[in-house]
Amino acid sequence: MIKVQKPNVNKLKKVLGVAFGISIVVGGTIGAGILRTPASIAALLPNKTLILFCWLLTGLYILLSASSYAELTTMLPKAGGAFNYIKRAFGAYAGFVSGWFDYILNIIAPAFFCVILGEYSALLFPHFKDYSTIIALFFLTLFTLLHLPGVKIGSITQQVTSALKIILLFTLIIGCFFAQPVKSETLAAVESHMTGGGLLIAFFKAMQLILSTYDGWTSVSFFAEEDNNPGKNIPKSYFIGALTITVLYVLINAAILYVLPINTIAQSPLAASAAAAVAFGSWGFTFINIAAVFIVLSILNAYMMIPSRILFGLSREGFFVPQGMNVNKGGTPYFALLICYGLSFFLIVTNSYEQLFALGAVMLTVVTAFSFASLLQLRKKEPNLYRPFKVWGYPYMTILALVITIVLFIGFAISDYRSLIIVSVIFVSTYPFYKLVTKAYKVKIEDQETLE
Repeated sequence: MIKVQKPNVNKLKKVLGVAFGISIVVGGTIGAGILRTPASIAALLPNKTLILFCWLLTGLYILLSASSYAELTTMLPKAGGAFNYIKRAFGAYAGFVSGWFDYILNIIAPAFFCVILGEYSALLFPHFKDYSTIIALFFLTLFTLLHLPGVKIGSITQQVTSALKIILLFTLIIGCFFAQPVKSETLAAVESHMTGGGLLIAFFKAMQLILSTYDGWTSVSFFAEEDNNPGKNIPKSYFIGALTITVLYVLINAAILYVLPINTIAQSPLAASAAAAVAFGSWGFTFINIAAVFIVLSILNAYMMIPSRILFGLSREGFFVPQGMNVNKGGTPYFALLICYGLSFFLIVTNSYEQLFALGAVMLTVVTAFSFASLLQLRKKEPNLYRPFKVWGYPYMTILALVITIVLFIGFAISDYRSLIIVSVIFVSTYPFYKLVTKAYKVKIEDQETLE
């Protein structure tokens, strides 16, 4: 047996509370997608009622799912999120695959958001147009340096930027509802296009985009080990955060649909910008770009923290090199953070994140479905396990959430079979990697206390 190198035994610090939990759910979910996706949704589903229904339906699904996740997270408050529950319920390989799926999902985000910041910087300051990649790398480096000293700085930054994000979005919403709507002469013609068939495929494509925009609502699960009272704080974080996101998303779409006709929205790459132009006149362009910068700064801050926690958790289970458990005195898993920095740097320089981003919704439904299934399995397998929070209406609510997730997965597979094939290839290729890693690191470390 090969011995596992004893890592730095400084623990993750229990310094986070409910304010951080809510801010990481909101800040880790609401990103530039909400400013961009309304155009794509309007092109797919040119009907106001149906569009709002899809956003509300996804929000209700997230709220339903939050109850099951609250039980799982408080039951096993460990760094890294869903793979901990899946591993406990279905064994090492299932945990390995779900953990690395989750990591791939989350490591794409920092690169994507840094590139967006580069683009918006160029819009605000046109003379930076030729330096967008350098600006993206600057933001990546800046936020890595921000998080290296310790978790408290990141926590404060998350709370401040999330609050500013909410204020700016409500300003946009109020501005739109007080503005004079733009009239459309072609609305009836656009809506009649719905009868042409393919509505079911269009619906699932729209839901795939919307679910990607909601992605991030489980963010608090990655930091459960750092919460000072997970049994009380985590359920509050899930429900308040998910409700806030749902209300904001529905109101933003309602505001854009109120002020602009659907045909205009469908033809606007950044529909929120067009709505802001109507609401605030000549200041609209500047306002929406400043709002977008703060929105992206908040979600970037969240996703600079999340992947390193997943990698920390994977390392502790023997699914990555032991050095991934190294934690500095400030509570930052610094080795994992630097690995994430290197990968994000590569994705930005090569633009590889675009190829991976489309896979997000498919991978997300796989991990989410296994999470719900793990709750059902652990209720049978370990009925006496301490559960500070229990899902409402068990088992019916969890089964319902699982069924909806499976239906979404099937719908995404039909509407985006290319992503399904790629995800399937990734899944198959994980087994040799799993055997290689587990052979190299046979000693499994249950938790950091055993190392002291």
